[in-house]
Amino acid sequence: MVRFSFCGRMLVALPQGALFWPDRRALLVADLHLEKASWFARLGQLLPPYDSIATLTDLAGLIDGTGAQEVWCLGDSFHDRDGCERLPERARTLLTGLTARTRWTWIVGNHDPLTKPMDAAGIASGASSPPDICGGEVVAEAVVDGMVLRHEAEPEEARPELSGHFHPKLRISHRGRLVSRRCFVATPHKLILPAFGALTGGLDAGHPEIVRAAGGPAEALVPVADRLLRFPLRAA
Repeated sequence: MVRFSFCGRMLVALPQGALFWPDRRALLVADLHLEKASWFARLGQLLPPYDSIATLTDLAGLIDGTGAQEVWCLGDSFHDRDGCERLPERARTLLTGLTARTRWTWIVGNHDPLTKPMDAAGIASGASSPPDICGGEVVAEAVVDGMVLRHEAEPEEARPELSGHFHPKLRISHRGRLVSRRCFVATPHKLILPAFGALTGGLDAGHPEIVRAAGGPAEALVPVADRLLRFPLRAA
């Protein structure tokens, strides 16, 4: 575990791309994109259908390893609004077990903003409403101990802010090889988490959209063993 200070709070950057907040015993993850493979399968692009169970197994391991009592998912937890309904039984059982034993909060993202409510017969209506996703509470965003938790960073936000959305990755050349690692993007008041999902791509941490969202000079944070490597970022 690699501890670092952010806006006067001690946080822990985990190599798996999650963030642990010891004072709250809270685990924060972004962009799980559960059931992404099954979404592509409906379009005829077949991918191994194990992304959800792999992501949730990794997440369960971190909950056990850190002793987290709270879990905050910072948006795009499902790849689309019907993703929860497509979860295979094993993945659903694992997820509902996790949401039952922790204080679990889903923050909505652009991929999973709403879901279709069910009528008395269990048939989805045409309207939309905030979802009940396999347990836990669903919110648009939250303010926790003075820090804003939302899906996508807002450049003008002056309060301390934790977000996801961009799937940042640091790409560098090392000994003639291109090395790519998911990373956190940090400014004095913003922290953008990498994607945690097993089937997620990544955007170069120096991409203009990430730099714009950060709202100022930023650096990439890469936790490695017992160190936190820091790389200044410039727009690509």
